[in-house]
Formats: sequence, structure tokens, C-alpha cells
Amino acid sequence: MTESPESPKPPVDPAAAEKARRGRNIAIALGLVAFIVIVYAVTLIRMGGYVAQRPL
Repeated sequence: MTESPESPKPPVDPAAAEKARRGRNIAIALGLVAFIVIVYAVTLIRMGGYVAQRPL
């Protein structure tokens, strides 16, 4: 078997990598917050308006 020579990897700019990582982290955080808000809203809608009037 002949092995192909590895292609040289392009140099990685640490600042660009950090900026990309930060952008991904922000996108994930916003997605998580949106999911939590949707679950909370659906829970309130399904419980109805009588939640505050229920006996303790």
C-alpha cells in the first residue's frame, strides 16, 4: 500500500479560531435559552389560566 503524503495544514490564526468559537458558544446559548422559553410557554398554555386560582 502506498501512503499518500499528508497535505500541509494551513496555519491557524488563534484570534480567528477564538472568534469562531465564541460565535458558536453564543449561538448555542441563544438556542438553549429559546428552547427553555418555548418549554415554559407551552407548559403555561397547557396548564391553562386556572393555575393561579388552584387551592394550595
